[in-house]
Amino acid sequence: MTLSFLQIFRLGLVQMALGAIVVLTTSTLNRLMVVEFALPAALPGMLVGLHYGVQLSRPHWGFTSDTGGKRTRWIIGGMGLLALGGIGAALGVTLFAQSYQLALLLSLLAYALIGVGVGASGTSLLALLATATAPHQRAAAAMITWLMMIFGIALTAGLAGSFLDPYSASRLMMVVSVICVAAFVVTILAMGRIERGLRLKAEPASMSFIDGMRDVWRETRTRHFTIFVFLSMNAYFMQELILEPYAGLIFGFTPGESTSLSGMQNGGVFLGMLTVGIAATGFKIGALRTWVMVGCLGSATMLVLIATTGLTDSSFQLVPLVIGLGYFNGVFAVAAIGAMMALASEGRGQREGTRMGLWGAAQAIAAGFGGLTGAVAVDVMRGVMADGPAFGIVFALEAVIFIAAAVMAARIMGRGSIKASTLVAAE
Repeated sequence: MTLSFLQIFRLGLVQMALGAIVVLTTSTLNRLMVVEFALPAALPGMLVGLHYGVQLSRPHWGFTSDTGGKRTRWIIGGMGLLALGGIGAALGVTLFAQSYQLALLLSLLAYALIGVGVGASGTSLLALLATATAPHQRAAAAMITWLMMIFGIALTAGLAGSFLDPYSASRLMMVVSVICVAAFVVTILAMGRIERGLRLKAEPASMSFIDGMRDVWRETRTRHFTIFVFLSMNAYFMQELILEPYAGLIFGFTPGESTSLSGMQNGGVFLGMLTVGIAATGFKIGALRTWVMVGCLGSATMLVLIATTGLTDSSFQLVPLVIGLGYFNGVFAVAAIGAMMALASEGRGQREGTRMGLWGAAQAIAAGFGGLTGAVAVDVMRGVMADGPAFGIVFALEAVIFIAAAVMAARIMGRGSIKASTLVAAE
């Protein structure tokens, strides 16, 4: 017995809950530290980098899923830790005005919990999707769950932004606490009895984690795709920690307005994902290789325009450009996810979780490195030039990396090697 589409939708609710908490810690709290508390951008960059660094445990979570055992407990337990980490991170931000040392200590602990929670819950969820969905459902399942996650991110950012103005510490704690508790409750309800009746094959428990990883790394396509994920995700996440401060410092956005801007960006991501899904499933247009390249090159173009807007009296508006960036990010993301789900089932069987964990770890390293690099680069540039050019240079660097990722996708995926039809839920 495999997962039904109703059960896949329920797993999508878990992804939506996960995204709802993470967007608060990587966008809203980051902006408050940099703008309201005038802390260096490297500080939230370091904290977010910590939570991504902890996610190096993702391959082990995936391997644990491959060697058997129920995954529901890891998904719910991980979400519980993520919720606690989100509330702790918000509390840490409110304490910076009273005690920098106490706030930093609490923030370090909170972001470490966030990393463990995302790693345990997210990887176990992906392993369940990869192993419990029928082969013809995998790509469709990936698209459904990721669209729901982006919807959760966009909805949370929009609602949180509307409730945060006028900003106060008590208002922040109330908004974050409600979202985190709601996400945990949704996860418990969504996962109830979902594994009952599933017949899942598992790797022998006697195999060590090192041996399992060694076997997977020997697979040429898995290894090359891991490198591609690392490069492309560096570009994808480099603007994550600096876009809201950019909106606040250069364009005078309030905390609520910049949080809403993040919501609009993720709304663009949602539309980009829908575009590829409809074009691929409804009209059989293009290969995944083509869609990945379009997403990368379009994202690079939007970043150059965003940088230009902050440097000159350009007629371009920041909001539509950010939505455009989100749109092309979504085109890239859903194409890359489709390729990932298709490749996860290649090679030796019963290793889907390990491969997803490996790619998840590569993404986490790239996201942490890219986010921290962007934040540190902005701090360095702001020390020697005006804010507009400082941010502009970093956005331009991100655009260059996106172009390099497009070139790498063209070489690794090969013309037509992975068809867009892999997104179609059909034999």
